[in-house]
Formats: sequence, structure tokens, C-alpha cells
Amino acid sequence: MTQGVRFRSDMTVELVKASAADNDVLWAARVSTAGEQSIEQADADPARSTGLINYLMRDRHGSPFEHSTMTFLVSAPIFVFREFMRHRVWSYNEESGRYRKLEPVFYVPGPERKLVQEGKPGRYVFVSGTEEQHKTVEETVRSSCEASYAAYLEMLDAGIAREVARTVLPVGIYSSMYATCNARALMHFLSLRTKHEDATFPSFPQREIEMVAEKMEAYFAELMPLTYAAWQANGRVAP
Repeated sequence: MTQGVRFRSDMTVELVKASAADNDVLWAARVSTAGEQSIEQADADPARSTGLINYLMRDRHGSPFEHSTMTFLVSAPIFVFREFMRHRVWSYNEESGRYRKLEPVFYVPGPERKLVQEGKPGRYVFVSGTEEQHKTVEETVRSSCEASYAAYLEMLDAGIAREVARTVLPVGIYSSMYATCNARALMHFLSLRTKHEDATFPSFPQREIEMVAEKMEAYFAELMPLTYAAWQANGRVAP
């Protein structure tokens, strides 16, 4: 066993900073009728504000939901970040294997991770798998990652540049990145990266990115409760 190699089966998400509140939606929407006085009206009549946000969500008037920002610090395997990059209106900055020695932390699926895919693409489900299959996955992942990291260290010790040595590392190695979005982009992300029985359109996310999305959703619900409730009530469809 390569000394210092660690394995995880969780994801971490930290809300680093946010300028995101339901009022951001209200003043942005009301500028169309109230002009510069829209900010003064943001706190007026809570019941009317709830109705306005629900109307915007229901009729998919999306731009008022863009006047907010949330920055998350995410720790997850690199293969999760590659799925994030499909969401191109987000902003990302990730740690670089060119400029720092990468830590020996790798992902191994936990016992609750469903392992076996049954059915054809577009019409498949995942099932748990047998104890023997779980054992095979864990032992194979651990031995492969340990060997890869040992090869990485061997090249570094030989004076090979970090950007070259990292080529032997698997996408299961953990990385960290800052990811910044607005509420509209986050709702779109959550609609695709979580599976929910109340969703108008079904989604089938890979479980690992769903684990990240679930943590982001919890922050969103706390920061913008009226917006979150309206999004839920309208089928978890981004406006």
C-alpha cells in the first residue's frame, strides 16, 4: 500500500459567499413598471411578492432570477467536475496539477452506491449489485489508485514536471474548485442533476454529481426560500 493514500466516498460543498435573496428577484422584476423605485418596493406586501415570484416561475420569465450570485467550494473526483463543465454559464476555477503536487485522495464507491446498470441507454435502471461485485469494485479501485499514485511519485522523484507526471492519475482523484452561478443557472443545474418525483421532466443524473447537487440545493432553499418554493411548486423547471 502506498503510504498516505486515502479513500473517500463523500462529496463536500461549502457556500463561500453569496449575494442571493428573494428580494433580488423582486426588484429586478419590478423595474419594468416602477423604474428606479423598484428597490424601495422590494419589501412591500409579502403576499404580493410571493405571488410575483410564483408568476415569474410559472410563466418562465427567467431574467429576474439572474441578479444573484452564489460561490461554492466543491471537493469531488475529477470525473464529477467534467460533468459540471457541461453547465457553461457557471464560472469555474479548479486547482491545477501543473502547479501543485496533487494530494493522494481518491474516490471509492460506498456500500450504498448502486453498481449494475440494467436496460438499454435511455431506458435503464441501476441496481445494487452483489456483495462480491462491491468487493471487486473496492479492491480494484484501491489497488489501481495506489499503483497510479506510486507511479506519479516515482516520476516526480525523477525530476519529471508535475504536468507530465499527472498523466498516470485516474479521474477518481479528488480535486477542488470554486463554482459560481446565479439562481437561474442553479435551478437549471438542479433540474438536470437531481432525480425528484415531483419534477415535470425526469432526470437521470450520475449519483456522484447528484450528491453535490443535493448539498447545493440545501443552500439554495435557505438563501431564497420563496424562489425555491416556487421552483418546487412549478415542477422543478428552471424559468
